[in-house]
Amino acid sequence: MRRILILTALAGWAVGGGVPNAGSAEPTRSLTLRECIELSLKHNLDIQVDRYLPEVALYDLKGRYGAYDPTFTFRGETEHTESGSRTFSGAFELPGTETESQTFSSGLGGLLPWGMTYNLQGNVSDTYGTSFRSENGIILPNPFESSQGSASLVINQHLLRDFWIDSTRLGIRVAKNRLKYSELQLLLRLMQTVTQTEVAYYNLVALREYVQVQEKAVELAERLLQENRKRVEVGAMAPLDEKQAESQTAASRADLLAAQNAVAIQENTLKNLLTAQYSDWADLQIVPAESLKAERQLFSRQDSWSKGLEKRPELLQAKLDLEQAGIQLKYAKNQLLPLVDIFGTFGYNGSGPEFSGALEDIRRRDLPAWSYGGMISFPLANTGARNAYRSNKALLERSVLSVKRLEQQIMVEIDNALKTAQSAFQRVAATRAAREYAEAALQAEQKKLESGKSTSFQVLQLQKDLTDARGAEIRALADYNNALAQLSLAEGTTLLRHKIDVEVR
Repeated sequence: MRRILILTALAGWAVGGGVPNAGSAEPTRSLTLRECIELSLKHNLDIQVDRYLPEVALYDLKGRYGAYDPTFTFRGETEHTESGSRTFSGAFELPGTETESQTFSSGLGGLLPWGMTYNLQGNVSDTYGTSFRSENGIILPNPFESSQGSASLVINQHLLRDFWIDSTRLGIRVAKNRLKYSELQLLLRLMQTVTQTEVAYYNLVALREYVQVQEKAVELAERLLQENRKRVEVGAMAPLDEKQAESQTAASRADLLAAQNAVAIQENTLKNLLTAQYSDWADLQIVPAESLKAERQLFSRQDSWSKGLEKRPELLQAKLDLEQAGIQLKYAKNQLLPLVDIFGTFGYNGSGPEFSGALEDIRRRDLPAWSYGGMISFPLANTGARNAYRSNKALLERSVLSVKRLEQQIMVEIDNALKTAQSAFQRVAATRAAREYAEAALQAEQKKLESGKSTSFQVLQLQKDLTDARGAEIRALADYNNALAQLSLAEGTTLLRHKIDVEVR
């Protein structure tokens, strides 16, 4: 049986356990991206479902070879017959006859891979009974017994139609094609799952960092609120400024609750990818062990196109569909030919008063028997075969265009993914600068407020701007890492990028 083994060749890749204990007192679990990918490859339900595709396809292929299994038959039969009496010239009556016969036959036949059918057969029969004869007006019994037998080989070979390819060989070649197709389908599922895990992990990191941003926003709002209350108490600030600070604090707390809820939902998204037993993970808090980074990548459109057109499973599947269409067309073309067969029989006969005599004749091969001949047959109009050929030819041409269309779609998809990754990397630098400027602006405005040269409203606005800038920087980092993951998927290099080897046994 073919099994899918995920062999990881990445140094330092080690996971302590696949699923946490349901009764574990540990409320959190720290996971790296590599560990998450390993867990998803082992336990993801989508992968487990698609793991059966190659296995089912393999069984189908093996079953196709069953057409070449020899078939053994054995038959035994006993027959009893009686005939009525006969009257001669109205003078006397001749009693009827009674006959017993036993027949045994066996055969071993089947189909060979080049379209020849064969049947090695043998049979022997023994007939005995009693008849009556009249001799000088006296009715006398006339017992008799005889045996007949033969052993022969019968063959039939197609010379035109069904010679290069027939329905059996068509089924085998298509099954081989579909086996490769199913393996690519599993490969695609693995790549998609790894990408989904990667994106879910980065989004969880981003959302957890955004929670920290909102906590910082609440902290800043509460600090300003306390300072404003002190200023109001000493008469250095109008009560309206205190109310504005209270409003901003409440809004910041609401934003923090929304961010925390988003983290919980994103954790569930990641858990769904990592486990087949969600109940064991439901109360576990996943803590990403990695932070968001923006490592510069060298992008080459031509290189990415080459990778995509060589490695994308969907394109390889489309080419297998094209290959299958070619096989079907070859078969349809062969069916246009007339059926021309040669056949022959060779064997030995035997006869004697009993079984042993017939079998002895066959053993001595004294009574050979043989025949040979040929046959040609074809429908006069051949309407069915001609239209089947035209249909398969049209399907082949359609498959060629489908491959070309998919190649173009992949090139466009890769080009878009490249542009998205490049843009996301540039956004990281821009949002980092914007965040730094927002921090500097807030610090300056707070100093102005302390000296009475600014208002609480201005500080609150700059606090909100800083929160937005921090959130935009985190989102840009997550988008860049997600864009790299999507680019790898578009190139078909997801598993190679993570040094994952897939072996089908």
